[in-house]
Amino acid sequence: MNTIIQNQRKERDELLARPYLMRKSNTDIGVLLSNPMIKLITGPRRVGKSTYALLMLQGRNFAYLNFDDNLLLSAWDEELVMRTLDEVYAGYEYLLLDEVQNLKDWDVWVSKLYRRGKNLVITGSNAKMLSSEMATVLTGRYLQVEMLPFSLSETMEWKGISTGGDENARQTEMTVIADDYLRNGGYPETIDMRSITRSYLSTLFDSIIWKDVAKRHNIRNITDLNNLALYLLSNFCNPLSANDIAREISMTSVTTTRKFMDYLHEPYLFYYLPRFNNKLKLMKKAASKVYVIDNGFVAAKAFNLSENLGRLLENEVFVELLRMGYKVETTLFYYRSRNDREVDFVTRQGTRIERLIQVCYDMNSPKTEKREVDSLIECAGELRCNNLMIITNNDEREILKDGYCIKVVPFVKFVLGV
Repeated sequence: MNTIIQNQRKERDELLARPYLMRKSNTDIGVLLSNPMIKLITGPRRVGKSTYALLMLQGRNFAYLNFDDNLLLSAWDEELVMRTLDEVYAGYEYLLLDEVQNLKDWDVWVSKLYRRGKNLVITGSNAKMLSSEMATVLTGRYLQVEMLPFSLSETMEWKGISTGGDENARQTEMTVIADDYLRNGGYPETIDMRSITRSYLSTLFDSIIWKDVAKRHNIRNITDLNNLALYLLSNFCNPLSANDIAREISMTSVTTTRKFMDYLHEPYLFYYLPRFNNKLKLMKKAASKVYVIDNGFVAAKAFNLSENLGRLLENEVFVELLRMGYKVETTLFYYRSRNDREVDFVTRQGTRIERLIQVCYDMNSPKTEKREVDSLIECAGELRCNNLMIITNNDEREILKDGYCIKVVPFVKFVLGV
């Protein structure tokens, strides 16, 4: 055990020696670490949760256990591990448990550590497992930080976009990066090596399906699971129901389809955005729109015959709204009017509709503009909302119609707030 933990310490120190971009967060790290509650960092695989945790603790005396290590899991002995940590990390103040959900009965052990007064930082890649088990065993005893792939603003920062110099050159550089980001996404390890993006994300996608879904839930029918994942990916941004999916790809049953869809959300791979309705029962019955956590997965795995920049932009806006703190089913929805006109996003604050957002990559065509504007205005009338926005690739202006003022905003400005 001493050898395993010593090797993990070397791994920790090597990771800390590398150059990193400190991720943007709404949470103050100093305040977070001074709080005795458990610090839970969640999000998809390979988005930098471990790095974020290491940078949080940099310069502090902290112990480290990586549960993606089969040697540690196969040799697991709770008391021996704790004794060895005291030897290897004498007097440590914090204990970082990386991908702790891989340990059987991890929540019971974490609860015991918390009662013993250990100051814990935990990372994990399974939304349901972590949230439900933490809520059950450790109700009110943890603070959660959710991480996603790099945002466009973080990507630009990593690329070193300057704030001074030639403004035209800067704008051109930003446009190039934004276009690349739209197509290839924001997974940290691919940003400087776009040549490997497709192979890297294809492998990561398969790993999530097999390791985080099939293995965890003991799924025998891997073919159905994989077919469902690829179908969802190829139909991202479209409204889909379990009934339609089961029929379309010949799934075993609608019940199995729903269950597998839930499983595919757990590792933060897919999200299902409900159609807004004041009546919860009707909202549950309507088809949900499917979104994927990163556009790079679409290029890597989806069966799309042509590039659909409109849907890629819509998916990116959805993920950006998640980064802003909106939550699916509570503060974020889509809406369809009585005349079957749709608005892409409805944001809510408390019981009040806050804003309606339409996404349209290119509004140069008068016909396209009329369709998007008329849909937005009709939905605005039904939902009684005057705060209207259309997010585009590069169009910027205001549209005045029927007493409404619609702000047309380029995606870059929506994200950067400039």
